[in-house]
This record gives sequence, C-alpha cells and structure tokens, in this order.
Amino acid sequence: MTEHAYPDPWPAPVASRPLNATVTVPGSKSLSNRFLILAALGTKPVTLRGLLRSRDTELMMDALRTLGVHCETAPNVETTVTVTPPADGHFHGSDTVYCGLAGTVMRFVPGLVLFADGPVHFDGDEQAYQRPMGPILDGLEQLGATIAYEGETGRLPFAITPPQHTSIDGQRRHIAIDSSSSSQFISGLLLIGSRLPGGLDLTHTGKHLPSMPHIRMTMHDVEAAGGHISMPGPGHWIVESASLELPADVIVEPDLSNAAPFLEAAMIASGSVSIPNWPYITTQPGGLLPGILQHMGANVTLDGTPFDEAMRLVQTDPHAYTHRSGTLTLTGDGTIHGLGNYDMSAAGEIAPSIAAAAALADSPSALHGIGHLRGHETNRLAALVTEIKRIGGKAEELPDGLSIEPVPRASLHAAVMESYADHRMATFAAMIGLAVPGIEIRNIATTRKTIPDFPGMWADMLAQR
Repeated sequence: MTEHAYPDPWPAPVASRPLNATVTVPGSKSLSNRFLILAALGTKPVTLRGLLRSRDTELMMDALRTLGVHCETAPNVETTVTVTPPADGHFHGSDTVYCGLAGTVMRFVPGLVLFADGPVHFDGDEQAYQRPMGPILDGLEQLGATIAYEGETGRLPFAITPPQHTSIDGQRRHIAIDSSSSSQFISGLLLIGSRLPGGLDLTHTGKHLPSMPHIRMTMHDVEAAGGHISMPGPGHWIVESASLELPADVIVEPDLSNAAPFLEAAMIASGSVSIPNWPYITTQPGGLLPGILQHMGANVTLDGTPFDEAMRLVQTDPHAYTHRSGTLTLTGDGTIHGLGNYDMSAAGEIAPSIAAAAALADSPSALHGIGHLRGHETNRLAALVTEIKRIGGKAEELPDGLSIEPVPRASLHAAVMESYADHRMATFAAMIGLAVPGIEIRNIATTRKTIPDFPGMWADMLAQR
C-alpha cells in the first residue's frame, strides 16, 4: 500500500467552481474484512478482487497472518489478495494480534481463537483502549474461552485462551449478550457460529440494537459461504452448524459509505459527482445514502434513471439486478435542506458526513438513533458538536444523537479542526472546508483507515472539469 505524506495540519481546499467529476471509490471495508474472516474459516484458497487496501484491512490481514493464515497479494494488483487457511484447520496461538483502532479486527478476530491451538494476546492503539469490548468477550466466555485482562475489564489489552475441546461439544450453544453499543459484537459471533459443532443460538439482551444493516450484511455473507442463519424474532439468531467455503473468486463492492463525502461535495459546491460500480442491490448501509441525500435536496440518478425509479425497477425483478452495478450521479445547486427529525440508526456510520451537509443546510436537522457513535473511534457525537461549534455553527448532543441548527455560511469561520484519529471526522472537516475558507485539519492521514489516499482523491475531484 502506497504511503503519502501530507502537511499537518492539512489545508482543506475550497471549491472555487461547480464540480464535474467521476470518483472511483475503493472497496468496502465492511465487506473486505468480513470476507477475509470467512475465507480464513474455510479450507480452500479464496481470491478476493477489489479488496480495500487501507489501514483497517492491512491490520486484519496481519492479524490473520499471526494466526497462521496466508494472505498473498497478486503481482501488480494490490487489490487482489488470495487467502489460504491453515492446512490443519487450526489457527496458531501463543502470539499477539495488534488491532490498531479497527473495530472489525478487535471484534471479529477474537472469535477465531476458539479454534486456535493456544492463547492469543490482543492489543491496539491507545485510543482503542477506550472502545467497548465486553460483549464479544462475554460471548466467548459463555462458549468456554478464558479472558485475562491487563487493564480495565471489557477493554483492550487482554489475552484469550481457547476452551478445551471437550467444552465445544456437539450441542447447540445458547449465549446471550448486550450488543447495544455496537452491532459488531453480534456480527463477530455470527461469523464463527457455523464452525461450532452444534451451531449457535444467540440472543441480544439490550433494548436497542444499532446498525441492523451491518448484521444483515454479515448474515448474507455467511450464507454466501454456505452457512445458514435464521432470525426467528427480533434480537434472536440461530446459526446452523456448517462448513464455510466462499467461492474461489469473490468481487468486493466499492465502499458506499466512503462515497458520501464525494457525493455530498456536489451538494456543497454545486455541480455533479459520479460514482461508477454502484450496486443496484447491496447489503451495505451506505446503500441508503442516495435516498437521504435526495431528502436533503439533491438530484440522484443511477445509469441516468432517477434513483427512486431505478429502485422500483429493482423491486419488480430483483433477480435481474443481482450483481449488477451502474454509475450513480448526484447533482446539486449548492442548496441543502435539513432533515428535520430523522432516524439514522440504520446508517450510523455515514452520520458524520450527513452532519457536515446539515451544518451547511438551510433548516434544522435532528439525527436520532445514533447514540452508539459515542463508542466509535472517538465519541463522534461530542466530536461533531465540538467541531461544528469551533467554526461558528450550532449543534447540541441529544440522548440518542445530535441536533444541528442552520447558520448563514458567511458566519462560519476558519479554524484548525481536529480529526480525533477518526477517519470520518477527518472527511467531515474536509467537506466543511469546501465551503469555509481557511479550514485546516489535524492528522488527515487518519483517513488511511478506509481510504488509501483521501487527500489525493479529494484534490483530483476538485481538479476535474
């Protein structure tokens, strides 16, 4: 993966004219890291094409290598990686997995230790020590693993010792966890449930479950590998015991959430931005983005057809659109409407991008259902409120989200904005910088978490005519 050096703080470019750009978005982080886990759980090599190469996916591949999985990049095509599971079917223990700040690594990889030949130590960035880990570790303890904490219970760093083989018998395992703070805890257990000899019966005990689309994505991907997950009721999943084998070749969709800053740039600066390879049918929460942006006043088309009409066509014949993709184009005139009271629970990961547009809108927005963002790379709700106020905007935290009041763009002012080592906060600030001269961003390099060269892509979008 090519590294790029940029000044710190990085001066965010201002849009000096309407946009007319095509932006090719790298592969989905969520899909990339789920496919890497599922490939490792199989018995045969799997070639992943269009794999995102970013800090999070590099951390995932390094974690799998630590456990004895081979991840080999194709010559001259860094987005094609072949994953070969350990020959004996057991992951290697007695080593350390470094998670960085990647939620999918720290919450998906621990489950693999159930099938390891020894204990595995987990560590990460200092900021990762603040991210909740208790529910996934609680679930693994219920499955017979032993957890030894080095600091605060329920947080990194820790060591996991796999259960004795006699404790993973042929009976279906019934476990219950509270996944209110992140859907990744449910996904982490669903990914390994098929490998348990009797399967898994999993119950969520909390009142709120964030980001069901990410859980549905996990269910879909497990099914693609030959597993079967049913959902007999809200917060209840049954995973049948099965051998998991992804197809020999898998194509990774572009990351639709990472398309948000680029598409919304056309709303902020006016003009149009097109994203090729947009799937007609997707399990990604970012698939909700076009509808949200239409609600904010954008014109969105898919292969030239109004987006709503395109989705009606998909509903009439879903089979015809399976695995089909096209070019999504957003056109804006600089006018942005607020969302009013809006439930963002199904797509919380794009909330920072939506907040950037809302801060430049002509009417209020109250984004609900995203209280779990307090436990992401940083407390995103507090960070968004702080940064909006830093530039002269108006925002307040809500119990389950945040409210943003409109102010004239002319009243917003230059500032050095913090990224909080959070890629979504960095792109949020870059979007603000399109409309507010003098914005600088600390640690723009944190965007490498999911986009290998965001500043380069941003500059290229603005330079296209």
